[in-house]
Amino acid sequence: MSDVSDVFIKICGLRTAHDVEVAVAAGADAVGFVFAPGSPRTVDAATARALASGVPDGVLTVGVFRGQSVAEVRRFAEESGVRGVQLHGEEGPEDFAALRAEGRTLLRATAQHVERCGEYGEDLLLLDAPDPGSGKPWNWGSPEFTAPAGRWLLAGGLTPANVGEALAVTGAWGVDVSSGVESERGIKSPDLIRAFIAAARNAGLRRG
Repeated sequence: MSDVSDVFIKICGLRTAHDVEVAVAAGADAVGFVFAPGSPRTVDAATARALASGVPDGVLTVGVFRGQSVAEVRRFAEESGVRGVQLHGEEGPEDFAALRAEGRTLLRATAQHVERCGEYGEDLLLLDAPDPGSGKPWNWGSPEFTAPAGRWLLAGGLTPANVGEALAVTGAWGVDVSSGVESERGIKSPDLIRAFIAAARNAGLRRG
């Protein structure tokens, strides 16, 4: 994690070497590659391996899965060489235990209220919108919102314009963005990636 601020920043859905380079150079703590089928951001294992090969050890590379079997997740993770695995779906604690491996970070993504990170054996918890990757936010500003305990990332509808407010309101340990840094669906904007990371870092400095 960066020493610049206490906000962990993940840029997800990357598909080109240039976008990965921009995210890393701008100070992202993690970069995500989508392996779940049906997304305009989906890449194959070979592409992800090539994209991840130039990422420094201090930046976490994450494979993103949705409703896929443990065997498929394990195969993609091993073939791509990603150091993190993020699961969206109905996976239970036994699935996280089955995917535990030395040096691998496990992320659990959910749109449900969760008391604390680690309930399923995950290392990081990601609170996402009900329709992941759509850019539609959930009501993180609701007065009924209760932040989970531990290391959790806020996702869903975040942009350079609102990430600072989102961090201030929720107190999230980190943030995750995909569609909020795109010029069109599935196409990342280098300028928006830089602007998002700068806004999140500034918010972290203000609250730190």
